[in-house]
Amino acid sequence: MKVIADAASLQPGPRPVCAAIGVFDGVHLGHQRVLRQTLCEAARLEGLSVVVTFDRHPNAVVAPARVPPWIYPPARNLEVIASLGVEAAYVIRFDKEFSQIPGAPFVRALARDFRQIKSICVGDGFMFGAGRSGNAALLQKLGGQLGFTLHALRDVELEGQSVSSTRIRDAVRAGEFALAGRMLGRPYALCGAVIKGGELGRKLGFPTANLDVTGLVIPPCGVYAAEAQVGGAHYRAAVNIGHRPTVRSADPQLHVEAHLIDFDGDIYGQALELAFLKKLREEKKFPTAQALSAQIADDIKKARNLPTP
Repeated sequence: MKVIADAASLQPGPRPVCAAIGVFDGVHLGHQRVLRQTLCEAARLEGLSVVVTFDRHPNAVVAPARVPPWIYPPARNLEVIASLGVEAAYVIRFDKEFSQIPGAPFVRALARDFRQIKSICVGDGFMFGAGRSGNAALLQKLGGQLGFTLHALRDVELEGQSVSSTRIRDAVRAGEFALAGRMLGRPYALCGAVIKGGELGRKLGFPTANLDVTGLVIPPCGVYAAEAQVGGAHYRAAVNIGHRPTVRSADPQLHVEAHLIDFDGDIYGQALELAFLKKLREEKKFPTAQALSAQIADDIKKARNLPTP
């Protein structure tokens, strides 16, 4: 998938553009409905399928006190979108200047730079532009003027409620990973880059990969069995989410550490995904490092022997 930061660099040639617009965090079932419609339009019109999205959540600029955590890092969202067959993504830098552009000028600029938009697909409740001045009704009106067809698609429902990124975040926070996975259309996984840690696990005899989870929604604290994926390989893992109460007191920072079973290598800087299988226990403080080490060994044994779902 071609990723661009400037709309004019799309250069679709003679092909018409079929665009989907949204934040697309998690690329859940509702997003997939929008993207499938975009792909169908592109196939029908022999056009170029393009996702228009943002480099950060719009609230980071317009409502900093209400910025939701990401389900996936933005780069992972783009990977999932690409896996569905979308050909290009225009990732807009959402800064203060951009946030002040009203809805209609934004769409007109998009039509100008993309040259020939023939289809725009959004969720039915999609709002955009300064002061949320744009909606499906405005897109319908502009479509008549600029020559594109609007597809405003209804939410997907699961168990009588709309599938949404907010609902998925709530499920993850509650440890309801199966529900989150059903809404995503794939098993939920916590994704992040492996970063340098204090090597406390290695000192206890169990080296861990420390995940950068800045800005992400985090499952409840505890110890989990998980399936880890890194560099195209899969490993069973024992994962601790918490504050390391035994080895470090009054640590306000939340840590996500994964011991990859039967793995020995350097994966610093690589993307690691953790799909949670079962919560093994709560995090707790042990009287000694030796007691903690014995418990970790037991956790690893349980994670190793857990049947594959």
